[in-house]
Order: sequence, then C-alpha cells, then structure tokens
Amino acid sequence: MGTGTPGDTHRAPTTPCTEVYMSGISQGPKARNPGLWRTGPAEEGEERRPGRSARRKSRLVVTALSVGVVGAGAAWAALALTRETVPARPVAGATSTCVYMPSQAGKAVTVPPYDATKAARPYSVRLVTNRGAITFEALTTRAPCATNSFAYLAGKGYYDQSTCHRVTTRSIFVLECGDPSGKGTADPGYYFKEENLRGASYPAGTVGVSKVVPGRNGSQFFISYADPSVKMPPQWTPFGRVVDGLDVVKEIGANGTQDHSTDGRPRTPVIIESVTVQPATAAPESEPTDDLT
Repeated sequence: MGTGTPGDTHRAPTTPCTEVYMSGISQGPKARNPGLWRTGPAEEGEERRPGRSARRKSRLVVTALSVGVVGAGAAWAALALTRETVPARPVAGATSTCVYMPSQAGKAVTVPPYDATKAARPYSVRLVTNRGAITFEALTTRAPCATNSFAYLAGKGYYDQSTCHRVTTRSIFVLECGDPSGKGTADPGYYFKEENLRGASYPAGTVGVSKVVPGRNGSQFFISYADPSVKMPPQWTPFGRVVDGLDVVKEIGANGTQDHSTDGRPRTPVIIESVTVQPATAAPESEPTDDLT
C-alpha cells in the first residue's frame, strides 16, 4: 500500500479543478481488458475489471456495437466499451487540486506532493533507452496532475532500468512503458483521475497516460509513433509531445513483437536506462489552446 491514507489531497488556495473518470489503455503485452482497442481473451493473471455482472455487461455492449460493423468500425466497438461522459469544457490554467489516492503496488513510492504553481512550470524530459534517446515536452498547464506525477517518479529513479512491456502495430501504434515489473499491471502505490480530455487526440508524437482500468492513472505511459488508423475516443490523458527521437520509437514499432502478433512485447527488449527532467523556459508550442469551440 502507499504510505498516505485513502483520499490524500494536496491543495493550493485556488479553485478546484474539474476531473472525470474515463476508461483507459490496458497494460501489458496482449492484455485483453475491456476499454481497449484489442480483441481476444485476457492473459492469465492479468488484472481485470471486478465483477461478473460488469464483464457480462461489457460482452453485451460488444455484441450490440459489433452488429453490422466491419473494419475500423469493429475497432471502434472495442474502443468504446467503457466510454463515459466527457466534461463540456477543459479547465484553463493550472489545476489547483490533484488527488492522489494510495493503492497496492508492485513498486510503491509515497504519494506525491502537489503545488499548483510549481506543477504548472514547463519542463522537458530526456528518456534514454538502450535503443536510443527520446525527448518530449510536458503539457504542464493542460495535464498538471499527470505531469507532476511523472516528474515526481522520474526524480525518484522509478523508471530507471524498467522495461517497456508493450508495442502495438495495427490500428493504433504505440509503445507502452512505465511499469518496473515489466508486466503492465502495477502502479506506483497511488493513482489519480484523467484530465485534458476535451478534444484529445493521439497523433504520432503524443505521450499519454495508460492504465489497467478506468480512473486509475499511475506510472504507465505510452508514446504514439504513428497516427492511428481508427478514431480513438478521448479517454487517455495526453501529457506530452515528442520533440526529438520519435524515429527511435518508430524503429521499435517496425521491429514488431516477440511472438509476431500485432500486440505484444517488443521483439528486441526496450529498457529505460534513465529519465531526466529539465526545466523549460516556456510552455511547449505543441500544447493545445483553451479555445476548443
């Protein structure tokens, strides 16, 4: 368990943010969780959404959505399983309150502190892997809870020597990392809600939060190395944009998976050797504006 108590909240004296629970990217190679774009049974031992009735309901939704749907539409049916309400409009500026809830984890750390002013400061990340270096800019004013968490974990060396556990090569094109266990099912000892969802999309270069079940964001993240060939609903928090080294991720994707499937462990192991967070002088130009109407 995390060291905090359930409901630990770190507040700054401004207005509260609007946050919602959304569905998430399931973790782990060949994970077959509801709420993802994949099809097929879940791998034995992988974390599942609780409740037999919930699973039965998901199967019914899949059946309903799949009638008369082919090609990209079938992929959308899988994607839409756990879609929930998206807020009418994002919150502008820094989020004043982030709630990090303690949870059981494979490699636990303490619940991160949160200061709205500090969390909004722009930074860039240099991710050094055994396959090459990747640099991305953090969207600190759009996803401060996620970027604050990432910087906190990076500062503790949480990601160092961890293995990227998943790559997908059909319909969506992502590399997933961030679980030191290498299984794609653990969290860092806490979780938090989604943010920055209104109008969210996931083109090549997007860095987003991935997760096992809806509403439980933690340490895991994905990097899109190509534009998806299906429309993805705004269910995963975008918190960064690659500015250098995307070719490294593209090469990993081109090499495929260990079992030659379209969704599994990278054929050649991808190990994160170090993660360095560096202050930036200004917010990244790739960060979306608040005017989404």
